Amino acid sequence: MVIATVFLSIIGMSAGFALGTRHESGGVAQNPQGQESPAPAENTAVLCPEEMHETARKLGILEELTQVLRVRADETGTTVWICRDPGGKLYYQANRGGEQTTWIEGQTALFLSNVIQEGDTYTAMATDGNSFVVNDEVLRVTIKGKEKTYAVRREG
Repeated sequence: MVIATVFLSIIGMSAGFALGTRHESGGVAQNPQGQESPAPAENTAVLCPEEMHETARKLGILEELTQVLRVRADETGTTVWICRDPGGKLYYQANRGGEQTTWIEGQTALFLSNVIQEGDTYTAMATDGNSFVVNDEVLRVTIKGKEKTYAVRREG
């Protein structure tokens, strides 16, 4: 734990120094020869919903989760997020009604950490054997051996 804290502190100080240097040069980075080069593009990663982060924290997942895929099945009103932590592990979050409705884990919302990626398709397995397969075209839900497939549309 101490090693991780020291490592993160060094990364934070390095990032702060780099940002401070960039700020002083007016957003233009200097290369070793003193020539100006454009500043790198800002990180455009989209954070997953705060409600997902709250559930993840309750399960001991403290890292920031960024969106890999977000789709909506209009037939059910369900929005599904596939998110990734900094280490590359994938997570599944579904909520009936999307971000605008109340999230109640286990009732309107489902968070799963056992996600496997095969190409552009993600499979999440619940401990009870139910499975959820999603890509940017379909959401396939198998509960108690009964499979249902829903068309989805990509969001955000």
